[in-house]
Order: sequence, then structure tokens, then C-alpha cells
Amino acid sequence: MTTSISISSEPVGSELAVAKIRHQANSSGGESAADAIRHEDEPAVIPARAGGWIRASELAAALTAIEPYLTDYEAMEKDELVRRTKIQLRHEISFIGNKEFADSKRGEVVFASPLELAEPKTAAGARIVSRSGSDLPIHLGRLCEAPLLKPEQEVMLFQRMNFLLHQAAVHRRLLNPKRPSRARLALIERFIALAHWHRDRIVEANLRLVFSIVKKFVNGNNPFDELLSDGIVALIRAVEKFDYDRGFRFSTYATQVVRRNAYRTVVLNQQERQKVMGGLQDMNLELTDEGSESSISETRWHELRRRLAEMLDELDRREKLIIRARFSLGPHRKVRTLQALADRLGISKERVRQLESRAMEKLRLMASDVCLAELES
Repeated sequence: MTTSISISSEPVGSELAVAKIRHQANSSGGESAADAIRHEDEPAVIPARAGGWIRASELAAALTAIEPYLTDYEAMEKDELVRRTKIQLRHEISFIGNKEFADSKRGEVVFASPLELAEPKTAAGARIVSRSGSDLPIHLGRLCEAPLLKPEQEVMLFQRMNFLLHQAAVHRRLLNPKRPSRARLALIERFIALAHWHRDRIVEANLRLVFSIVKKFVNGNNPFDELLSDGIVALIRAVEKFDYDRGFRFSTYATQVVRRNAYRTVVLNQQERQKVMGGLQDMNLELTDEGSESSISETRWHELRRRLAEMLDELDRREKLIIRARFSLGPHRKVRTLQALADRLGISKERVRQLESRAMEKLRLMASDVCLAELES
């Protein structure tokens, strides 16, 4: 005898519905695993109970945009469903919560008002780049084509993004690897994709802010492309962490985040250059500090780094590790002590010192054979 699992009449977005569904699932002890999967796996059941708001006209454009990228769970084998379920359970869904999201009717309210986003303007983007006064490619104007958001549009986008992630988190709590659900996995993926669509609209509307901030940090040692890509990543993180309910404009918060990130990038690049210069000086390469800010171009700087990397590759595995750790090169952000390296390699502190001396001697011999004449011009 089997016991069917009925979906509560409460909308799935409410906490009460979550509790009811979980209780029914736990109380169906006489049900076989195959029956459980079949009952919870009906494609039309869960989406129909996701709430009428998911079919709102305000989501039509977003649904059309994300549809080609959604996973086809219907054709997926059970083992793959189990694996996908476990992966989904390992990753928390982060969002800015709001007590109003627990309201079973909140979805209809959130998607009731029209968003009315304006179309991108190509001419506006090109005009912003031309007025920047910087020698930058005109195609970068595409980053500035999206019109700025009105305050009410900004609030609506943040509210919808976080509400969709909240809905995904509600369904994620109901996942069970022993009884994987195609419909629920598909619904979670759909909610997350819709949330990302709304996030991307916020990012697009604020890209010109990133552009205006990072161009002030550009110089020979800090290329625009690197600063811009880091700035966009910082902007995305700012969107995900911004609490729209506090009443502040997002641009105020994002300006501080992007500016702080650009400054950190410049400082880290400067520290990396100083470390490499110190390492070259320790190898008795005659590099002066005269005019240190402009004496070496970025091309020559990359050539120095390339040749240093080639010399390090000539060392054996332990020697390379010791040199990189002792001079904080590559992935090593801190200078490691002899004792720390001894503990890691399982040898004595004195042996680490000997290996370091041997490696330095090898590098000095290799450096004496390297022609650096073109780097001094």
C-alpha cells in the first residue's frame, strides 16, 4: 500500500507550505523509493504550485531570455539527478532577506507593477567614451549604452532579484537525494536564472560608474582592461550584497566598493613589482632605482618577469618552492620562514637553508648568462 504525497494548497513560497510538504514526505514510510520519485517527479505539479506570479507578463522577457540555457531534467537518469541534487545542497543560495517575502501573496505584489526599462542607446555610449579624454577604444562605449535606472526601477529590480533567490532557497530546503525531483531541480534553476537576469540589468545600468572610477587609476603599470574586469566583478558582488530596503541609492554604495577594489588592485600590483625587483637585486642584477616610476615600460617589465620565470623553471621542485616562498613570488602572498618551509617539506631548517643557498647560486649563474641589454634602453 502506498501513500501519495499531495502538494499543500498553501503557495510553495510560504513557510507553512514548506513545513506541510516536509511533514507529509517524512510520514510516508510505507512508500517505495520508485513510487516516491514518481509522485514527486510529475513535471506539472510543482511549477503549477510555484505561484501564479511566475507567469506574470513582467517575467515574460526574462523567461524568454533564460530558456535556452536551462537544463533538461526530464531526460536525465536517476543517478545524475541524485548527483545534481547533492551539488545543489552543497551550495547555499545567498540573498538579502525581507520579512515580507514570507507572505504567500508577495509574488503577485512584487511583479504587479511594470518595470519599463528603457532600450540601450548606442550613441550615448560612444559619446561618453569620446568625452572621457582617455585614449580608449570606441567599442568600450557598449559598456555605457544601458540607461541609468530611476530610483523606483532600482528598488523593483533588487526586490525581484532577492525574492526569486528566496523562492529558490525555499525549494532547495525540500530537496532530498534519496528522492530526487526533476521538477523541483528545474524550478530552482529557473528561479536562480531569473534572479541573475534581474541582477544583470542592474549591473548593465551601472557599468558606466565602473568605467568612470577605474580610468582614474590607469597608468603604465595598471592597464585599463585589468582594472575594468576587476571593477565589474566588484560591482557584481556589490549588487549581491546591497540591501535595498535601507533607502540608499545603490550608486552610493557601489562607488565605494569599486573605488576600494581598484585601489587594492593598484597596491597589490605595486607590491608584486617591489617583490620581483627585490628578488632581481638579490641575484646581483644591476637595476637602479633612478626614475623608478618611469624608467621601465610595461613591455620591458613583462619581459623581466618572463625571464625570471624561465630561470625558476630550471630549478628542481623543492628549490623552486623555497625561492617562491622565501621571496613571496607567484601565489605566495607572504614571505615564509625557514622553519615553516621545513615543516612543510618534512626536512630540517638547516637543510632548507642549504637548498635556498644552492638555488640562489644557480640563479646567479643563469642571470650572468642572460642578456638584458634591450631592457636597459
